[in-house]
Amino acid sequence: MLSEKMQQALNGQLKAEFYSAYLYLSMHAYFKSINLDGFANWMYYQAQEELGHGMKFYDFINQRGARVQLQQIEAPKTRWDSPLAVFEATLQHEQKVTGLINELVELALGEHDHATNIFLQWFVSEQVEEEENVGGVLEQLKLMGETKGGLFMIDRELAKRNPGAAPTETD
Repeated sequence: MLSEKMQQALNGQLKAEFYSAYLYLSMHAYFKSINLDGFANWMYYQAQEELGHGMKFYDFINQRGARVQLQQIEAPKTRWDSPLAVFEATLQHEQKVTGLINELVELALGEHDHATNIFLQWFVSEQVEEEENVGGVLEQLKLMGETKGGLFMIDRELAKRNPGAAPTETD
């Protein structure tokens, strides 16, 4: 059974994960509006992944005999100055989520809630991967500078993201 404090915190993270999906869908729409379909593809799959993360929290809360309490999700930003600005915002957002996960781990440890701590360890590892993936795209965008050809090369590469496909040597 979850403590009331842990239940509230996990419901807060559930909201944060669903907000992340909403934010990435907004970024998807932005990229579609400027005809960068590869970037849009990357954000579409990112949004799906975040929905999956949210459902992990949803299921865990229920599994522990607690109550899921869905909360209002605020509207995300809808416009950015450039693809670089989008990925800077994405990295900043993922770093914020990492901080939220770390706070949950600290709470679980403080509450001696070992089951929740074990559950959260997957998210700790996931956030390392999230920041690395976003950071990689961000560094490529910084390296290419104002080069339009570089933007289209990155767009073509991001179009290849397909979570259901088997990884290749270049993945």
